[in-house]
Amino acid sequence: MSIPVVSPVRTAAVQRTLLLILALNLIVVAVKFVVGLRSGSLTVIGATLESFLDALNNVIAVIIVALAARGPDEDHPYGHDKFETMGALAIVGFLSISCFELIRGAVSRLIAPPELVTPSPLELGLLAGTALVNVVVVWYERRRGRELSSPLLLADAAHTAGDLFVTALAVGSLLATSAGVRWADPVLAMLVALIIAHSGWQILRVTVPVLVDERGVSAERVRQIVGVIPGVSGTRGVRSRVTSSGTLFVEVTIVVNGLLDVAQAHGIADQVEQALADGVGAADVTVHVEPA
Repeated sequence: MSIPVVSPVRTAAVQRTLLLILALNLIVVAVKFVVGLRSGSLTVIGATLESFLDALNNVIAVIIVALAARGPDEDHPYGHDKFETMGALAIVGFLSISCFELIRGAVSRLIAPPELVTPSPLELGLLAGTALVNVVVVWYERRRGRELSSPLLLADAAHTAGDLFVTALAVGSLLATSAGVRWADPVLAMLVALIIAHSGWQILRVTVPVLVDERGVSAERVRQIVGVIPGVSGTRGVRSRVTSSGTLFVEVTIVVNGLLDVAQAHGIADQVEQALADGVGAADVTVHVEPA
């Protein structure tokens, strides 16, 4: 069975989704930036930073998806779609920077609290409105991520979902500031950092198994499917992996009667390939034949 090539249609669809999400994220960034600048709230500034990273990640993702769309070549025989998973890891890197800066700033403000600036009702309303934009972004990006089997879209949607909690904390920080609670902003900023760290962990749980070629399907399941095929007397060396686009590769060595000719052995191998494709959804199956 041939190695599948990443669909140009899928690539274009992922890129269109990312560009739309980018436009919405830029609106959120602009609103949070203005509110954060006027209020001086560290929590709002942290929320602005996270939204800015969302937009920056969208730009990086568009480039990464274009690289991932390249078909197999001599240097990359399995294709280039792992670059998409690397894009998800780049998101984690940006999240780590955000966590560090927020915690550092929060500790500084706890030690030396700045002067309080009372936010206006308009600023509170604008900040709350960005949450509605986040809801639309998360819903749309998750739906498109599932439709297109894109781990990058799903990872970015998971990160954006954290913005809902971050925005709520930012609104809470402004309300606390209005009430004269000086310690609320740095403490809530630390909570924002924890939310960002959790989002990064969720992304790692999805992307690392792909990068380290964790098995894509249980070896026992493969043996069960292959073992009932007439002419197969045993299975050895079961290996599998899944790519970032969801393509499953399976490799298995089957043992057949040594008296069979090449055509007969090849026919059994074809049956194994088809059975695995139907049984586990493998898009690429490699079968090695070994005589008993």
